[in-house]
Amino acid sequence: LFNLLYLLFGLLTFTQLLTKTTYIHGLLSFLSAPLIGALSDVWGRKSFLLLTVFFTCAPIPLMKISPWWYFAVISMSGVFAVTFSVIFAYVADITQEHERSTAYGLVSATFAASLVTSPAIGAYLSVAYGDTLVVILATAIALLDICFILVAVPESLPEKMRPASWGAPISWEQADPFASLRKVGQDSTVLLICITVFLSYLPEAGQYSSFFLYLRQVISFSSATVAAFIAVVGILSILAQTVVLGILMRSIGNKNTILLGLGFQILQLAWYGFGSQPWMMWAAGAVAAMSSITFPAISAIVSRNADPDQQGVVQGMITGIRGLCNGLGPALYGFVFYLFHVELTDTDGSEKGAKPNMANPTDESAIIPGPPFLFGACSVLLSLLVALFIPEHTGPGMRPGAYKKHSNGAQSHSHSPQGSGAEGKEPLLEDSISANQCGERHSLI
Repeated sequence: LFNLLYLLFGLLTFTQLLTKTTYIHGLLSFLSAPLIGALSDVWGRKSFLLLTVFFTCAPIPLMKISPWWYFAVISMSGVFAVTFSVIFAYVADITQEHERSTAYGLVSATFAASLVTSPAIGAYLSVAYGDTLVVILATAIALLDICFILVAVPESLPEKMRPASWGAPISWEQADPFASLRKVGQDSTVLLICITVFLSYLPEAGQYSSFFLYLRQVISFSSATVAAFIAVVGILSILAQTVVLGILMRSIGNKNTILLGLGFQILQLAWYGFGSQPWMMWAAGAVAAMSSITFPAISAIVSRNADPDQQGVVQGMITGIRGLCNGLGPALYGFVFYLFHVELTDTDGSEKGAKPNMANPTDESAIIPGPPFLFGACSVLLSLLVALFIPEHTGPGMRPGAYKKHSNGAQSHSHSPQGSGAEGKEPLLEDSISANQCGERHSLI
């Protein structure tokens, strides 16, 4: 399922038609991801999985039909383009706690797998037959993905956790995305995780927007070399997220795996920033593949510490932070390139090997080749320092009776006025609850 979804976007990578609405799309994803996740906690995953995949893919055929309709639809589709949160909540429903890190690694590895071949295929088809064929093929894959969900994907949320029907009421307190965001400040563990995700994914999102142009114009990679680079890093990322991740989780634990992944990301970004030779980019790419273990490890620690009926909302909050980074990251990288007088522009084959425009071309040696990557390394370093304070989960992770919260159907989400204040301050993750309980026992003593 996920491989099909990212395969079609991999095909579209080289058409350069997906970069104009990043900011609006990312902001809408940030606002909607907790809401979609919370609703999937109540009404089930399959319906929202179908909804998010459909709206994520809906703008694709409009690329060649109408640019204005494409802009309007892809901007609006940002509200539903939160497939990650629903997928990860789905995985939490069908796996045991000790299996989730491996399962999340497999899900994330499908993204890397799609990058192994699909950009090269998209580039070849675009050059040989034009962008129209690429868009048609991507649309066909999107339809296949939707049909696969309808026919082959079962509902994962247990019946006793769902209301009797879609007409059953749900309180705005639970589904309100801003209420979910307010809980971030009330739950220290969620706050630390969200800050870690923001500081680490912001440079990664910015890197995706400019790195391949950077390779071509500053490092003088050809289009074929860029495609080969993507394929090699994709293969190494698959190995890292399937084999290495499982070994690390069992040997050093969840939190230390996150810290190690962030360490690899700092090294990767610093190497990109100071590197000026092609072999340095290849070596840094191998390190980048190892850094891909961070996000599945973070998703695993969030899932293990959340109740079964809150998997969607906590994964939605993490996905929402990533959506915000997808909107802010490209702007940040563009601004830093501008400050250092490095201009990256789309080039054709005739400009292969061209150097970036600089204020003083005779002083190239005094300019750091990749200043935004060094800013990114500093951001990830801050993320690493924050992650040091994330508590390592050691208990079974689920409160007794967690599966009973939806047993009364519609009543399970009806909050009485007297209890609304206390309910709004309930921590989302188990570690924060345990800390609060310890504090209460200490005060009693």
